[in-house]
Amino acid sequence: MKVYYIILYFFVYSFLGWCTEVSFAAFKEHRFVNRGFLNGPFCPIYGFGVSMVIVFLTPYKSNLIILYLTSVILVTLLEGFTGFAMDKIFHNKWWDYSDMPMNIGGYVCLLFSLIWGTACVVIVDMIQPVIHRGLSFLPHPAGIFIIAALGAALSVDTCVTASAIFKFNRRMAAMEKIAAELRELSDQIGEDIYEGTIRAMETADQIRGMQQEKAAQIRIHIAELKGRYQELSVKRNRTFERLNAAFPTMRPRRHKEHLEVVREHLNKKLHGE
Repeated sequence: MKVYYIILYFFVYSFLGWCTEVSFAAFKEHRFVNRGFLNGPFCPIYGFGVSMVIVFLTPYKSNLIILYLTSVILVTLLEGFTGFAMDKIFHNKWWDYSDMPMNIGGYVCLLFSLIWGTACVVIVDMIQPVIHRGLSFLPHPAGIFIIAALGAALSVDTCVTASAIFKFNRRMAAMEKIAAELRELSDQIGEDIYEGTIRAMETADQIRGMQQEKAAQIRIHIAELKGRYQELSVKRNRTFERLNAAFPTMRPRRHKEHLEVVREHLNKKLHGE
């Protein structure tokens, strides 16, 4: 099988996978939701998965049982590896099957693996011959141009999306740092109040005045920190807004409390509150 066709399969099924996800979301939520990880109309995991099934499992096309079982295994491994890798790279669990029976780490579960297996059998047996026949009519130079253009667009889209996610993660880290400092200052005020009360009973007014001045400075600093935290929590990030809608079960590995604050502000904004 030519590499040329394999790459074209990847783009075709990445697009069809995106269409499937968008259609499912539209049926479920009655609105358009870009369910892809990327900004463009591609879900690369579908492209990789189906291309792998076509390359490695087409020889078993005549035996539906072997084709189905091997498809289940292959797509389960791909989904599990992809979910685990994205979790480690971006510190977010993009989909979560933890509530589903017979799941592994929430990355894969038996039900969806069986569904993917059925889909792969249908694709190999019915859809792929039509796709290949259509692509065979495409002039080779045009195919090369399409591969180059889509490859460049996909690379740029991946870099832009990854950069936005890393930037958002740094924002969450900044919010965590501010929250930690606020907790530290709160504890310090509590200690100062205690110490000031004791000293007030034992020392002169001058010492009490110094305590009050220090407390006033701390209160000003706290107000500044709260303002900065509020600013970060409402700051718009279009990539996060899209991914939050695309992956409603996304769970962060870090800064969960602050992500929920951002989500709360986003939901209020969406509902006009």
